[in-house]
Amino acid sequence: MHLGNLFCALLSWLSAKSQGGTWLLRIEDLDPGRSKREWAQWMEDDLQWLGLPWDEGGLEARNGDTGASYQQSQRSDIYAQHLQRLNDMGLTYPCYCTRAELMATQAPHESDGRQVYPGTCRRRTTPPPHDIKPKTRLIVPDEDILFTDGHYGPQRVNLARHCGDFVLRRGDGAWAYQLAVVVDDALMGVTEVVRGRDLLLSTPQQLYLYRLLGLNAPRFCHHPLLLNAQGQRLCKRDRSLDMGALRQRHSPGEVVGRLAQLAGLLPQGETATPQQLLPLFDWRKVACADQRLCEE
Repeated sequence: MHLGNLFCALLSWLSAKSQGGTWLLRIEDLDPGRSKREWAQWMEDDLQWLGLPWDEGGLEARNGDTGASYQQSQRSDIYAQHLQRLNDMGLTYPCYCTRAELMATQAPHESDGRQVYPGTCRRRTTPPPHDIKPKTRLIVPDEDILFTDGHYGPQRVNLARHCGDFVLRRGDGAWAYQLAVVVDDALMGVTEVVRGRDLLLSTPQQLYLYRLLGLNAPRFCHHPLLLNAQGQRLCKRDRSLDMGALRQRHSPGEVVGRLAQLAGLLPQGETATPQQLLPLFDWRKVACADQRLCEE
């Protein structure tokens, strides 16, 4: 994890705990090429080091549940059942378009490079001649989805213009984020989701899925992003801001204190534990604008 992941984890933990709630740790290992058990173990160790214990989930059994029940790689049968319901409603279709084809024919719609799918294969009557395993897309209507974000306030997003028909399952069989998190959040009783504002546009897609599947949707709170010195969203390439480097140079109190300062909860230079921050937490103190950091 890097400082941006930790920022999200701390805000999520504080928001849940300040309301007397429980904090759930789910292992979202849908992509087998980018997921290893040892990486999840490192993540758990980092959270424990920071003083962010989870109440449910993780790799091992807790509260009578098996660890596998919180690992998305072990929940394929559950996702398949919900996809079949959407198939039976006539709301899905196979898509043979490649990423290269989409990138070549479309300009990015959003500032983060998001592509809005034009519905090419929705109108296709026969498979293409080349051998491509199709992905499965959900048909979305020309409809505005209205919701109130817990931090950014009222939102209005048109599904067709801003999202497009989105993927539920990839051609290689891997489950898409949108379907997996909707099913898991509903079945696990999640009532609040805290995540970065780069996922704000995922919310209307997920709300539409909740409605189609007859599931209860949680409250969504999105937070500003932490950016590197070049103004890019933090990622694994920002080595001096990842946990491996941070743990070598700083104490848990220093890291949590820096996160609290970025969240508007403490002055710069103070140390803290997550527990000490609970009386100070208020979403109204958290900035809406992204914040740029310099690697140390």
